[in-house]
Formats: sequence, structure tokens, C-alpha cells
Amino acid sequence: MTTSHRLSLSGMTCASCVGRAEKVISKIDGVTDVSVNLATETATFSSDTITLPEVAERLSAAGYPARQTTTRLQVNGMTCASCVGRVERMLKSQTGVLDASVNLATQTASVMFLDGAIKPEDLARAVTAAGYETIVPQANDAHNDRKEQEEQALYRATLMAGLLTFPVFLIEMGSHFIPGMHMWVERTIGTQNSWMFQFIVISIVMAGPGWRFYKKGLPALLRGAPDMNSLVALGTLAAWTFSTLALFAPSIFPAGTAAVYFEAAGVIVTLILLGRLLEARAKGRTGAAIQRLVDLQPATALVERGGEIIELALSEVVNGDIVHLRPGARVATDGTVVGGQTFIDESMISGEPVPVSKEAGDVVVGGTINGTGALTFRATAVGADTVLSQIIVMVENAQGAKLPIQSMVDRITGVFVPIVMGLSAATVLTWLIFGPDPALGLALVAGVSVLIIACPCAMGLATPTSIMVGTGRAAEMGVLFRKGDALQSLQESKVIALDKTGTLTAGAPELTTLDTVSGWTRETALPLIAALEAQSEHPIASAIVRAAAGYDLPDVTGFTSITGLGVRGIANGKTVLVGADRFMTQEGVDLGEYAQSADALAQTGATPLFAAINGQIAAVIGVSDPIKPTTADAISALHSMGLKVAMITGDNTVTAHAIARELGIEHVVAEVMPDGKVAAVQSLRDRYGKVAFVGDGINDAPALAAADTGIAIGTGTDVAIEAADVVLMSGDLVGAVNALKISQASMRNIRQNLFWAFAYNAALLPVAAGVFYPITGTLLSPMLAAGAMALSSVFVVSNALRLRRVTPALTDTNVLSQTSILSPIGATS
Repeated sequence: MTTSHRLSLSGMTCASCVGRAEKVISKIDGVTDVSVNLATETATFSSDTITLPEVAERLSAAGYPARQTTTRLQVNGMTCASCVGRVERMLKSQTGVLDASVNLATQTASVMFLDGAIKPEDLARAVTAAGYETIVPQANDAHNDRKEQEEQALYRATLMAGLLTFPVFLIEMGSHFIPGMHMWVERTIGTQNSWMFQFIVISIVMAGPGWRFYKKGLPALLRGAPDMNSLVALGTLAAWTFSTLALFAPSIFPAGTAAVYFEAAGVIVTLILLGRLLEARAKGRTGAAIQRLVDLQPATALVERGGEIIELALSEVVNGDIVHLRPGARVATDGTVVGGQTFIDESMISGEPVPVSKEAGDVVVGGTINGTGALTFRATAVGADTVLSQIIVMVENAQGAKLPIQSMVDRITGVFVPIVMGLSAATVLTWLIFGPDPALGLALVAGVSVLIIACPCAMGLATPTSIMVGTGRAAEMGVLFRKGDALQSLQESKVIALDKTGTLTAGAPELTTLDTVSGWTRETALPLIAALEAQSEHPIASAIVRAAAGYDLPDVTGFTSITGLGVRGIANGKTVLVGADRFMTQEGVDLGEYAQSADALAQTGATPLFAAINGQIAAVIGVSDPIKPTTADAISALHSMGLKVAMITGDNTVTAHAIARELGIEHVVAEVMPDGKVAAVQSLRDRYGKVAFVGDGINDAPALAAADTGIAIGTGTDVAIEAADVVLMSGDLVGAVNALKISQASMRNIRQNLFWAFAYNAALLPVAAGVFYPITGTLLSPMLAAGAMALSSVFVVSNALRLRRVTPALTDTNVLSQTSILSPIGATS
């Protein structure tokens, strides 16, 4: 069985790191679907035989070690050494666990595991399932703690580097731009003492705050896999070495050519650290959507245990627990109400602003907000099984996805750093051969500038940061990208194909017409018809059953459902058929003059059906399903985006065309079976190009899977949602417009980022090499190169953050103003 895995990696700094980490994992036998993301610093892959420690070992050898985390669990109920052994074995058997140590005296377990592979809550549940009550002592937020610690470390390093480098920068650059300062330094400090001071200070900067570049960059260079750190290390070491030789062995240089560039090395380290700090802060904001989702989960729950109501950590709640919900509190887990009555705001799930009444037998969803009532419910899904947890996983998976457009970036960055090093060497050689005096100094400046300015940080961040922000913003708008590559494929769609029932319409049809033939009345025919339909889950069947409320329905035997056609069964000893006209024809039932009655019903937008009893027509049935209030506006918005809109439905052709005329849909495919919907999708693809299909029913699943992008209405069936690439959390077609809007905005943002990342390097590499020196007489300073390089990464991340300002479509409608899974009414964020 193939399993998906996720690891948190360290040591990655640029796009070339991503490519090398992916190659390391891909070379392991049994591993497929490898994707490494620089923005999230994660690696995802699938395997059926490989163990995670083996993957971690390979990554560590390549210089990108998987992060490890240790957590301490409270384990109650252990009584002897055999309990200790049992718990240890249980913990060590969990995916991603590296080691586990259990202490009987303190009733604790210390577990070391690979970060991202498993969560402490999952470990606790595994041990609890083995019969030992297990508690995670405190909420684990290792990811955010790590990010904050990294940011604080960068802040301290940048501050220290800046304070130490500033006087050196002032001395050297001031001597160039402030008249008389050079002479003042020479008279007071002395040139030799000034150089010695710069040597000491900048050496401290490089060995202290800048050590991270050499610690990672030089080993990568020796392995033949240079990265951004390698470029920074080479550039600064070149400037420092040249300057140190000029200070301590000036005789090796031609007379008058000895000079120092300590300030360049120091400023490069400082500016790149500053860029990383700004980048880290900006990247922290890209994951805000996930954090807001996590914040929807309450930390504790009131649970009945041993006849008492006690407050437990959420990780301690298990299926079957009776949970008490106070007024105004968040629902702790998914469950079924067993007592009490209240109204719960479920806008985070449904997008509907009106709170929903809850009483015994109703379902509640974790993370939603209770109103003023109180109730008790039985937990039916906890931890990773809750709807909210599944949403979080879905968003995390989408944010870590690799889009097809990234393959182009990977191909370029795979050879980019070696090419830059070659260009730098060629630049130095060219200046040494053709440059004016002092050629060696000029060659050093140009070579270091090329190394520094070409660091591919911005390239590596261009795509993943936009994906993170785009999918996060989509979640806020009620759109979940189950598959990250749908973010790209959706905006490439040329036609949007729509199911009718439950997608365009409310999916809650009502029986509006029941015309019986001679010999039958409503009272005699409807109970037989409804008895059959009571066996079906189709919305139209439910409408007929509701209309028969108050009648005694006979038992049914031999019930058969023919998908897309109708139902057959025996009630009160009579053979009953209910279905479309083509079903009647297939079964040999003569419709006669009643076929015209069906056409008249269809012209009004109703769905016509027939009932036949003992082989003879007994009734003409009309069922109407009202169009959702926002459907017309949504279709108009799709047209304004330049898209073709089609309807694919199993409904009657006349009915389908009547609804299409009302909504302005130009292409209709009606009376199709589920496999016919797949053929219709293929036909649309052949005619127009890429197809996105929107549906909600079981019979839509094949079409959702066949389309280039499948979009499932979140209020639909689990089968449809599983087959889809995108899920709309509200039952509203406007969600499809929002999905397209965020897809288009995200891809536009990615293209902007890639353009500026590549254009920046293409434009500035020649400048750094010195092509304008013959005209201007000046070279690009390595310090300016470092500043430009650092700012390019900050620009890319900042540009991605603009996606947070994308607004929902049709915000003037009542439904859309509240459609959000992150900001339900009354919630704080």
C-alpha cells in the first residue's frame, strides 16, 4: 500500500537546494511523487516500502537534514515493566518515530520523532488505543515556536553584524564620499591601523553572524552541489582573503595596487542577513490562513467522566465521550446531539450566515460556534478525523504542492549556481587579461558582484509563496484546493460544465404536479409511487416521499434502481415503475398522449416523470427544483471571465433547455447517464479546450474525475468530493467563480514573481560583470549587489502577500458576504 509522507527540512536556502533535495529522495527505491517546497520547508513523497529514518539519513548526508522534535507524554495506567515495554513498542512502531523512552515511576514517555511525519496528538491516541490513558501535557505548537526562534536568531545576527560593520562601512565609504575624511583617518588612526581594525571586526562578523553561510555553503561546494550559501561564502571569503593578504603581505601585489575590501564582506553578510530576516517575517504571514484554521479548534472540552463533568485537553477526548457545550463556546469535536437545544453558527463550513437549530439526533461540527443554548453531544470524530482537521490537511497539502510551471524553474535552477560560478571565474579572468590597472582589484570586485547578485533565492520563492498565500486566501473565501496543481489547471479552463440538480438548483425539489390517468387517483397512486421512492436517495425521490406524508406506504419487494433512468419494484402485489420517458420506453410502456403532457411540464422548467403500474401508464409527475438565488449572477460572472458555460444533466432535454434559456447557458447536454457525462466532458474538451466540471452527486463523480479540473459542491456527497480537485465549502455556484478568481490571481502573481526573478538576474549579471565600466568608469559594488539580491527575495514574498487582498466575487450578494471557513460570525481571528 502506497503511503504519503511529509517531512520538515532544514538547510534549504534557494531553488537549487530544492532541486537537490528532490533528487536525493527520488533516487531512493520505492519513492514516488516527490515534491520539496522552499516556502514551507517541507518534503512530501509517497512510498510503499521505504522507512522515514532512511529518507532522513539520505537527506542529512546531502546537507538537508529532516528536523527532529521531542515531546513528553503523560501515560496513566502503567503498572509494571511489561506495560513499559508495551507502550515503548507501540510508540516506536508509529510512522516517523525515531526513539521512545518510557518511565514507569514518573508515568511519562519521551518520544523523538521526525517533524511533520506525525503529531504528538496522534502518538497520544495510539497509546490510548492500547489501553493507557495518554495526555499531551500542553498544546504543541512546535512549528510556530521554531519559526519564531529562527526569526529571533536572524534578528540578533543581523543586529550584531550591522553594529560591527557600520564603523567599517563609515570609514571606507566615508573616505570615498566625504571630502577630507581619507586624510583625517590617515592622520589620526593611520591606514595600517584602520585596516587592522577592519580585519578584526569583519573577521568577527564572518565567524559569528555570518558563520551560517560558511557552515552550509562550503560543505555543499565540496560535495559538488553548490547553493546560495556557497555563492555568499565564496564572494565574502574572496574579498576577505584578498584584503587580508593586502594587510599582512602587501609585497605580493604590484606596487600601489594593494587595497582592502573588508567593508564589502561585512556589508554583504549584513545585507543578506537582513534580507533573510525580512523574508522570514513575510513568509510567516504567508501561513496565516493555516494558523487561523488551527485557532478554530478549542484547547479543551467539558467531558463526562466517572459521573462528573471535567475539563480535558482536546487530545484526551475519544470517540463515544459525552461532551457538554456551553453557550457561546466552540464545538470541540464532531458529534451527534444527545440532549438540549441550541442554534449553532456553521458559516465556517456552509457559508450560510443563519445559525442552524440543533437538537437530539442532529450533527455538530468541531470549530463551529454555539449560540445561547446548551446541549450535550456524543463525540463521533476526534483529532485528525474531524471535518476541521481534514480541511487543515487539505489546505496544507495544497500549500505544499508543486505546480507544473515549477518544472521550468527546476530545470533552470538545477544548473544555475554552477553556471554563475563559471561566469564569475570568466569575469575575473577577463578583467585580469584585459582590465586596466589595478586589474586584480577590479577583477575581484566584478567577480564577487557576479557571485552575490546571482543568488537564486527569488527564483526558489517565486512559486511556493504565491501558492501558500493563494490557497490560504481561497480557504478564507470558502474554496479548498484538494490538489495543489488545480491552482494552475483551473485558470487554464476554457469551458465550465455544470451539473443541474444541487449545483444550479437548490437540490431540494418539490412535487408540483401529479396527474393520474383514468382508474387511478392521487390517493391510490401516490402511496405506491412513494413507497418505491422511499428506497431511493435521489433528491427527486425525497420530494415525492415528502408529498406522500400522511399516507400509509406499503412494503416494497424486488426494489431495483436503474441509475439515470428510474426505479422498479413490487408494492401491494403490483409491479410499479417510476422514471423518465426513456425508462418507460425501455420497459415497453406506451406513453400515448401523455408524452405531450410531459413536454408541457418540461417547458416550465419542471422535471417530468412517469409512473406505470402493472405495465400501464398511471400518472404524469412534475417535480420542480428552484434555481439557487445566486446562480444567474454566478453564470454571468463566468461569462464575463471569457468562459463558455455548459450544462450536463441526466434531466429531460426540454427541462434542461428551459433552465438554460433562463440562465443564459449556451451549451446543453441532457438525458445522459453518468458515463455519458464523461463523454460530454470529452466532447467539450475536444471542441473548446480544457474543461472544469462542477457537480455534487454520486453520479457526478466520473465526470469530476474526467474533467481537467473537478469542482465539487461541498454540500454534496463524499464520493463527489473525493473525486474532485477543488471543493466549494458553501453549496453555492458563486464559489466556483471565487475559485477561478483566486486561481487566475495566483497564477498571474506567480508569473510576475518569475519574471522579476529571472529578469533581475538577466539584467544585473552583465552590470555586475562590468560591461558599463568602459562608459561610466565604475563597477557595481558588491555591497549594492548584496542589497539588490536580498531585496529581490523580499520583493517576491511581498508581491505574493498581495493575494491576501483578493476579494470574493459578487460581494453584494447576501450569501457571499459570509462565505468563509475562517471567519465565522462572532469569531475572533
